[in-house]
Amino acid sequence: MTRVFSSRLQWDSQPNPLSILLAEKRRNGAVILDLTESNPTRAGLDYPGGELLAALADSRALFYDPDPRGLLSAREAVAEYYAQRGVDVPASRILLTASTSEAYSYLFKLLANPGDEILVPRPSYPLFDYLAAMESVCVRQYPLRYDGVWHIDFEALADAITPRTRAIVVVNPNNPTGSYLKRAEWARLQTFGLPILSDEVFSDFAFAPDPTRVATLTGTSDALTFSMSGLSKIAGLPQMKLGWIVAGGPDHAAALEGLEWIADTYLSVATPVQWALPRILAASEAVQEQIRRRTRTNLEHLSERSSVAGSPCRCLHVEGGWYAILEVPRIRSEEEWALVLLAESDVLVQPGFFYDFEAEAFLVLSLLTPPAAFAEGLSRILDAAGRSS
Repeated sequence: MTRVFSSRLQWDSQPNPLSILLAEKRRNGAVILDLTESNPTRAGLDYPGGELLAALADSRALFYDPDPRGLLSAREAVAEYYAQRGVDVPASRILLTASTSEAYSYLFKLLANPGDEILVPRPSYPLFDYLAAMESVCVRQYPLRYDGVWHIDFEALADAITPRTRAIVVVNPNNPTGSYLKRAEWARLQTFGLPILSDEVFSDFAFAPDPTRVATLTGTSDALTFSMSGLSKIAGLPQMKLGWIVAGGPDHAAALEGLEWIADTYLSVATPVQWALPRILAASEAVQEQIRRRTRTNLEHLSERSSVAGSPCRCLHVEGGWYAILEVPRIRSEEEWALVLLAESDVLVQPGFFYDFEAEAFLVLSLLTPPAAFAEGLSRILDAAGRSS
């Protein structure tokens, strides 16, 4: 049979056992405690709806005057967002995108030819393979190691570099480990002489200050850097479809010129959200504070419950973000744990292998879950682990 579609789409589209069981449980009317919820608009947050809707009603949105880098007023609003965090980022170094995923797409186009390689962390969010394949780029992984805290395995990273390596991706803080890049790690990363792509969407959600941490790579550096963020996490508004890239370091002006060519081909960022951006960012602090309270409350509960003497489970150290990792007894695989918890306790969790954890057995829990559901779900997990140990 003649192949019709691109090999970029040659992925296994069959549902996995967990999604099959979840669909069956919901068809049968089960009430599921979903500890995977990552959509802030469905997490019971109180949004300033009037202000957000008013911001989108700007009459200037009725006219189309595209700028491939994004409207200057919107880029200045992003610059002000960084200024409030003590970082000087000129609007001239900012380029708007429709999302962080699109930002990755632009950067892969800019930096890599078909067959070239991008280094990405492991464990991390399971999207890089798909984004890279769409650009005919290959992904190679470098590991993060845990010894009470997470850190980059630089020896393994160096071994992963080949003549076709074009960039190193860092997720700061990482999803799902919640670990930030440290200053010593950043200094060492710059010595590899490769562009650094820094995904900083969760940067505002640290649980405690840490002077050894690098919150953003938007400042001066010895490496060509591209820092990415956007409204999806900063304002808890994924549906607004606006993100950005901040370029810095050597050759950033030439990089921005290339990105402008790419952006001009698509012109995907909608005009209404660009005009609304200053007011959306101004309103975002109220949503951020709710998320911070929610995630801290759930993390404290998780840490307390899993640290009780005799507990068969352990919460791994997390510095920020919206997720936590619970280590469970290795009497079952992660997939078996997730299936048993859903089948017998009506609790939905994500197994660690979804994020390319190298070892068993870890469960990934969303700290964005409403606290009552999180507490009950955790109680059922710990009860199940206690019965099994």
